Amino acid sequence: RIFLIFSASLLTYVISALMAKPDWGEIGTAIIRPGIELNTKSLTVIIALIGTTIAPWMQFYMQSSVIEKGLEMKNYKFTVIDIIIGCIVTVVVAFFIMVACGSTLYPNGIEISEAKDAAQSLEPLAGRLASHVFAFGLFVASVFSATILPLATAFYVCEAFGFEAGIDKSWDEAREFYVLYTGIVVLSAIIILIPNAPLIDISIWSQVLNGILLPVVLVSMIFLINDKKIMGNYTNKLYQNIIGWGAVGALVILSVVLLVLPLAGR
Repeated sequence: RIFLIFSASLLTYVISALMAKPDWGEIGTAIIRPGIELNTKSLTVIIALIGTTIAPWMQFYMQSSVIEKGLEMKNYKFTVIDIIIGCIVTVVVAFFIMVACGSTLYPNGIEISEAKDAAQSLEPLAGRLASHVFAFGLFVASVFSATILPLATAFYVCEAFGFEAGIDKSWDEAREFYVLYTGIVVLSAIIILIPNAPLIDISIWSQVLNGILLPVVLVSMIFLINDKKIMGNYTNKLYQNIIGWGAVGALVILSVVLLVLPLAGR
């Protein structure tokens, strides 16, 4: 219930973007005709956006959450609806984050080295309320990251090694799961608290790594879901395979180009 409330709170990004008074005509033009330059910097950001939106860990977390909830095939359609709504909200929120920052920070040449810099820099440009609303959105996103990412990692590591896993389990039932989860949280906190740590660079390049590794996960998933011995009548339809393999191909091409561009001096 708390996470549901927090999820709704992410809409604060929409409010902060609207308060920034963006040029919607310019934004509409950029959506239709995006000015993307073929260089290492632009491609790095694109792959990072893909990596953070369709992160490999999310695929494992979704299947773990389905098991955790004890869902059956009769609940499948509701799970799909849940995922679709989540995807739409994710894209909408990400869009308004870019609108808020692109309408205020970029035109004024403001660079950020930490996430808080974005919220603080909004104040003189869009007002104190917009800054506070944006900061609250960052807080909510941080809470999600600090809880769900370690949880997802603990889930699939324990599943890989055959350990009991689940937040509904007691300490004695799933000791390895809780030790791993706690250890990841503590390690993450230590990294964040390192003085002058390049947190923005860490965030970006970790998501780039996600984007590069994503095809490996997707290929495994596509082979798995098309295995009739495992999936029975629930294998992928043709159009689903086309979309899946198309996504894999696009990601592989982007990753290869990212590796080649520096060699070409771009």
